[in-house]
Amino acid sequence: MNTVAHVAPRVTGTPSTDRVLVEWVEDIAALTEPDRIHWCSGSQEENDVLLQAMVDRGTLIALNPDLRPNSYLARSEPSDVARVEAATFICSEKPEGAGPTNNWRDPQEMRQTLTNVFAGAMRGRTMYVVPFSMGPVGGELSHLGVELTDSSYVVASMRIMTRMGSGALAQIEAGEPWVPAVHSVGYPLRGADGQEREDVAWPCNDTKYIVHFPDSREIWSYGSGYGGNALLGKKCFALRIASVIARDEGWLAEHMLLIEATNEAGKSYHIAAAFPSACGKTNLAMLQPSIPGWTVRTLGDDIAWIYPREGRLRALNPEAGFFGVAPGTGPETNPTAIAALERNVIFTNVALTDDGDVWWEGLTKEAPDHLIDWRGREWSPDSGRPAAHPNSRFTVRADQAPSIAPTWDDPEGVELDAILFGGRRATNVPLVTESRSWAHGVFLGATIASEQTAAAEGTVGQLRRDPFAMLPFCGYNMADYWGHWLDVGTQVGEGAPKVFSVNWFRRNSDGDFLWPGFGENARVIDWVLRRVDGDAGARNSSLGAHPRREDLDLAGLDLDPETFAELMTVDRKSWLMETDLIADFFAGFDRVPGTLLAELAQLRNRIERE
Repeated sequence: MNTVAHVAPRVTGTPSTDRVLVEWVEDIAALTEPDRIHWCSGSQEENDVLLQAMVDRGTLIALNPDLRPNSYLARSEPSDVARVEAATFICSEKPEGAGPTNNWRDPQEMRQTLTNVFAGAMRGRTMYVVPFSMGPVGGELSHLGVELTDSSYVVASMRIMTRMGSGALAQIEAGEPWVPAVHSVGYPLRGADGQEREDVAWPCNDTKYIVHFPDSREIWSYGSGYGGNALLGKKCFALRIASVIARDEGWLAEHMLLIEATNEAGKSYHIAAAFPSACGKTNLAMLQPSIPGWTVRTLGDDIAWIYPREGRLRALNPEAGFFGVAPGTGPETNPTAIAALERNVIFTNVALTDDGDVWWEGLTKEAPDHLIDWRGREWSPDSGRPAAHPNSRFTVRADQAPSIAPTWDDPEGVELDAILFGGRRATNVPLVTESRSWAHGVFLGATIASEQTAAAEGTVGQLRRDPFAMLPFCGYNMADYWGHWLDVGTQVGEGAPKVFSVNWFRRNSDGDFLWPGFGENARVIDWVLRRVDGDAGARNSSLGAHPRREDLDLAGLDLDPETFAELMTVDRKSWLMETDLIADFFAGFDRVPGTLLAELAQLRNRIERE
């Protein structure tokens, strides 16, 4: 086959003065062969041009400006709708560095694979140079990255989700370290022989790789234009690579929401919380408390970086936006999120209304009579299929949420008072449990589990362990990660936050939820924070400390004593079985910290003595 010599790409924007960065960009361009290189400034003018070009190309649909100003709808290819965990790799030097919960490939073999797929991958396209900061630009706790991508959708989304542009570039030029990240949708517009093909609204490739090199702090992503596969500042950097940096530097990169709760007396506290999928994370991040006089403000809905400072832990949300799941988000379930979505939003894979707005299941009680679904097809309530994809998303600036805390952008972060771990358990796990110690709290985090709720997820009722809600996101051996948590607690000592587990989802024998959830969860938060201050009573069980009925503020809540007792029941036989399941889970790791094995043994001994 004849090949066509690659012509040097045309450069637009203002290139960096940092020679190392420029040479890296040139090296990637030589491999991927884009027609153009654009250095992104992050300006409004640049963003407007990109958005209009995507509308002209069909990648974005401009929504009705009277109903949803400056907002757009994107429809992905049906094959490119979510994270691709089977194609996500941690390429540490040795397999044990990745551990049993990650996919590992030999780094040299993977580099050769990536070289092969990226060769010429950007022909006919523009390669965008996207400098960004995770955390406020210039902040001591912030970290920098540069993503090279051939997707303008990614550029526009990264502008929302990170502090992207010239400010971050100036930090790099001042000598600050940065993480290199390379992304391509894998859909070149010209072959090696010069043969051209038409572009499509959502270019992608059936072959996908989401690859992390923790030792050299690199990210490479190929084939997907969707979400965390392509917005490389999010899970790839802020969790997988950042967790490795955090291990080496003595801090924590966590899949946690971050909130400020203020009681009726005006005292404020800060809470970080880890919840696996479908366990109420977003609702807690934007909680509207049912207790008079209480307020909850959002600092972050997804990721927290946690640092030891002067005998305490401080937490920072490194993101600048929300990349939230749309279905199930509505005025009743999360009015704060709905208010944040009034303008300046990029929606992906939701339905389009006849008047040019968006809709998804859960947005209203009744579906419209007619929609265009997420695949561009005619839809009505009797179509027998969802109008929006179950993983459809919204991307919006965090500061558009009416619940946003004044301190959300503080480069120093906030001091943590409590940490929550929660799963989705229909049985066995009480509403709230206070850990006995930091080590016991790490044990609670390491053993988070949720019961499957639908056949599509697996056997209904089967437990899925998701330690610290980090199972897909930890960039190194999970057992070593637990050990790192123990080390951080030792470093902080008595100033460490109190740790609790919560379970909003316990059911009775008829399958009904025992706890009302949503805004009523503030009653649990109230007890947690009074425990932090030493002002709330509790009873002890083999699991830890729990509120008695008189310890919770239940005023105005119709919760009879029998229901409360069922919410808090610790069944001896079931918990003996639970310890066996935890032991089986730990057996899948070859270096579980001895402290956690001792916590398991002590738990079993306490249960047996009851």
